[in-house]
Amino acid sequence: MKERSSKLPNQMNSPNLNPASVPVSVLIPVRNEQRNMADCLASVAWASEIVVVDSASTDDTVRLATQAGARVVQFSYVPGGPRKKNWALSNLSFANEWILILDADERITPALAVEVASAVKDPHGHAGFYLNRRFNFLGNWIYHAGYFPSWNLRLFRKGLGLYETLSYDFHNSGDNEVHEHVILHGTAGRLISPMDHFAYPTLAEFIEKHRRYAYWEAEMTDTASQLRQDGTTMSRGLLMRRAMKRLARRMPFPHWLRFAYHYFLKRGFLDGMEGYVFCHLLAEYEFWIWARCLELQNDRKRGQLALAR
Repeated sequence: MKERSSKLPNQMNSPNLNPASVPVSVLIPVRNEQRNMADCLASVAWASEIVVVDSASTDDTVRLATQAGARVVQFSYVPGGPRKKNWALSNLSFANEWILILDADERITPALAVEVASAVKDPHGHAGFYLNRRFNFLGNWIYHAGYFPSWNLRLFRKGLGLYETLSYDFHNSGDNEVHEHVILHGTAGRLISPMDHFAYPTLAEFIEKHRRYAYWEAEMTDTASQLRQDGTTMSRGLLMRRAMKRLARRMPFPHWLRFAYHYFLKRGFLDGMEGYVFCHLLAEYEFWIWARCLELQNDRKRGQLALAR
């Protein structure tokens, strides 16, 4: 089979940037990420500042970050207050005008690093840039199923971007923003070279995290459709996908609709057996959300009946 990544920029031929040479502040939220820290930090060694925001890690995360020259700040979530990324963006001082948000399980490829350096030097009037994230699943890249290209607004000028607030009250997603997206004051460009995402090295981790996320999605207040305001940038495609999800969840068997969407309409079958497993797990995730919504509805009905007695 022909290597699918041949259509992407040739990372191996990309020039390496000098360490700490690019005026970008990298913000990395973490908790117990010793498995990922070395590779993550190495992928942004070209940035002149790296800030790691930690939540009381009990492994070697802090030692590895400090050893690599990163500034480590501790964060403790207070219910009702901002989550980790927004807290850091609002409360920490950054040395540079441009901020890059990176999770510990993500890597900036050499080709993308060169694009970032060029973008912050000559942003063409943009306030931020979308990065194209590609997803590694069971050791293989997912290039279809609606997951590639996957545009994430991660690079923006200091003070011009904050994550949307979907919910402060639920804890299933932890103390860090997970499904939230950046609201940007200004226009955004796009950087083509990929950012690599190694989120779930095992099926067990995928299932454990998505069960928690399913509860969070079912319980969060539905404010996403009202988040776009004048002067801010949020992808129309993102807003459309959220509207379609809300509509699909009112229909019978939304999990099979999601499987059909990712596997057939978005051609997940082209990613082979890994694509099939991936799309099936996304359908399972949708089923867990639907089932939790049903449970919440039944709880409300029982509560109303109890009050009526």
